[in-house]
Amino acid sequence: MAGITGARITIIVSALGAGGTEHVVSLVASHWARLGCTVTVITLEAPTSEPYYRLDPRVTIERLDVPVQKAGKLRAAWLVARRLYRLRSTISRTRPDFVLSFLTRTNVLTLLATRGLRLPVIVSERNNPAVQPFGPFWKWLQLRLYPRAFALVTMTKGALDYFPPNVRRSSRVIANAINLPDGWQKKRGNNVLTAVGRLTEQKGFDLLLEAFAKVASDHPEWKLVIWGEGEARKALEAQRNALGLADRVEMPGVTAKPGLWVETADLFVLSSRYEGWGIALLEAMAAGLPVVSFACEWGPTDMIANGDDGILVENGDINALAEALSNLMGDETLRARLAANAEANVRRYDAEHILSQWDAVALAAREHTAGDKTEILRRAPLRLDA
Repeated sequence: MAGITGARITIIVSALGAGGTEHVVSLVASHWARLGCTVTVITLEAPTSEPYYRLDPRVTIERLDVPVQKAGKLRAAWLVARRLYRLRSTISRTRPDFVLSFLTRTNVLTLLATRGLRLPVIVSERNNPAVQPFGPFWKWLQLRLYPRAFALVTMTKGALDYFPPNVRRSSRVIANAINLPDGWQKKRGNNVLTAVGRLTEQKGFDLLLEAFAKVASDHPEWKLVIWGEGEARKALEAQRNALGLADRVEMPGVTAKPGLWVETADLFVLSSRYEGWGIALLEAMAAGLPVVSFACEWGPTDMIANGDDGILVENGDINALAEALSNLMGDETLRARLAANAEANVRRYDAEHILSQWDAVALAAREHTAGDKTEILRRAPLRLDA
């Protein structure tokens, strides 16, 4: 988009590891760099951290070396103050036309750090704001500070509707974009049921293990592979073993390259208790996989037309999930029909279309900045000795 060519853009995210938000940051930052913008990504990570997703080499990464960590109240307060100081200093040094921030706590820090800088700040929520656990203090700050943002971006209307009118007055709903790995190949046919996500309570892999255990003996040719890493690994491994699934369930960690799990999957399942979107579900559909998902808020019900291009089951219903998985594992014709429809129907989320929506938000922010500068010049006193 010609209107943002040459813009100076600063993007703020806590880290650049494996995850849906980090995926979007890499996609948007690289896109704007290719358009000729000066793009800086600021993270809270240590200087030695490496991004999981590839960024355009023209994108500059600034690591503040104040990573998120567990700490007592006094140390936590000190860390927040340190993050604010380093964040404000770095934002000022990058001289952006506007700032784009991702995730609740980082959004709050960014709005605090930019007070008085006359910068448009776009904040983006990437989860279900009604249920994600970030504590009453952060929630209080969120609702007080978000009205000061230039714009709020969510991935679904359901997430946007959570916020009060004074926050929604300048808002956009922008879904995640399809971004499958370059050169990927189908290496399917080994009856692999696949799940992907951080090993956390939110992703509901404990529910998935229970559901798979109910039908595993009916489908001895199938195995379950859960890709991802997180704090729930030990608990999930113990549950798997207690269910007698040690030889039927693999948990190999994070793929060596982003998204490569689509190559070997034959059936995809999303078992999350709640979602902001569910980018792995979108990738599975785009890669021509049959999918089963809990109808959790928000995301899956936006993507899946139940019975046409995937199967939705009542959120948290383990028996319903087990039945849906069993039906699909036992019906190759049904899998093929759902997969073909899924691949066709999710083309509305192609990268070009989604990135154009980000361009529109960026252009509005840049024009706002230009308007502010014009107003400042207009109000400046006339100097006859210049």
